[in-house]
Amino acid sequence: MAQIAGYSYVTLYLRQRYETHWLESIVPIENSNIKKPGIIASFKSLKQWAEDEKGIRINASVADVIRQYPMKVNEYYRSLIETEGDPIWKQSIPDPKEFKRYANLEEDPLSEERYSPIELIVHRYPDRVLLLVSNECAMYCRFCTRKRKIGDPTRNPTLSQIDSAIDYIAKFNTGNGDLNKPKIRDVLISGGDPLTLSNSKLEHILESLREVPGVEILRIGTRIPVTDPMRITEDHELVEMLRKYRDGPPLYVNTHFNHPREITTESRLACRMLADAGIPLGNQTVLMRGVNDEPKTMKQLVQGLLTMRVRPYYIYMPDLVEGTGHFQVTVQTGLKVIEHLRGYTTGLAVPLLIIDGLGGKGKTPVMPDYVQRLSASGAMMKNYRGEEFIYPNPRQDEMGENGKK
Repeated sequence: MAQIAGYSYVTLYLRQRYETHWLESIVPIENSNIKKPGIIASFKSLKQWAEDEKGIRINASVADVIRQYPMKVNEYYRSLIETEGDPIWKQSIPDPKEFKRYANLEEDPLSEERYSPIELIVHRYPDRVLLLVSNECAMYCRFCTRKRKIGDPTRNPTLSQIDSAIDYIAKFNTGNGDLNKPKIRDVLISGGDPLTLSNSKLEHILESLREVPGVEILRIGTRIPVTDPMRITEDHELVEMLRKYRDGPPLYVNTHFNHPREITTESRLACRMLADAGIPLGNQTVLMRGVNDEPKTMKQLVQGLLTMRVRPYYIYMPDLVEGTGHFQVTVQTGLKVIEHLRGYTTGLAVPLLIIDGLGGKGKTPVMPDYVQRLSASGAMMKNYRGEEFIYPNPRQDEMGENGKK
């Protein structure tokens, strides 16, 4: 669709396709978040932007942080910042606290390097692998699990390296003659962010994986709908290309909203366009101090996600990554958040609280203690209001010959 003078592509698309009570009015370009794609990636540009647009002085020590942990913030995501230190600022603007030493933090706490049998592959679970196809993101999140390497231009994978990684998957599956040994059936395409790749390169990856025997599910992990939704809304060729891969094996997209203020007109449209293309959408959130660790904030987020057909999937306890200690929260905080969701909003909005175990131990769910006691006669349960009730086991004499305890 061509742009009409005075209105953005997003505005026109919304007006024509999604006229609802919360998207009734068209927004002139000058009032839209869609602006020239100005990128802040240096201390000088950060200092100038903060002083000129926000009246904020940036600590000189932030320059050292940027040298160690690269920064990239585009104009769209910066436009969501309201005040210094708010949840959007904390996720995107470097902080001297990233240099503070905290106990129990490591560069690679999930032992991804140890579980990497070949470059770009992390094979930690029996039937699925992580395929790292990019070292770039639309924005470098300050809490990133792969903070140790993201943004390093010397580590951006070549197409040849990606092909070799896909060949590993193919050889693992075709060379696996043991019927009792799991094959790789699920490939999570991640990075960096796969949607920073060109459409042709991403399609090459999807097409190559589709041809691998035994692969049944393809997933893309991306924060683009959150940090640069115009990559989707202004590129119909990307959406149409992804549409081709929604079946056989099916393509899923997992995105990463952390705060309700990230749900904007633009991000709503990006998710709606993907959903309209037949691609199921899930969301993974990282629980972070000062960002989303209040139950009311998380409730607002998960409810907002459902309104744009994004299923809340996981809430992660923060990975214990060096440089992210100021985001850490207690397990009790995570349980409190879940307890204030379960029963107080639809079950569709309640994700699993997950701890990704140190040393590659894997994802482990953390649940409030709803089971109080177990006995031969049944279970004493506690509901979301703290009320106890009994769920009885069937009597042995009623279970028949094949009954089991």
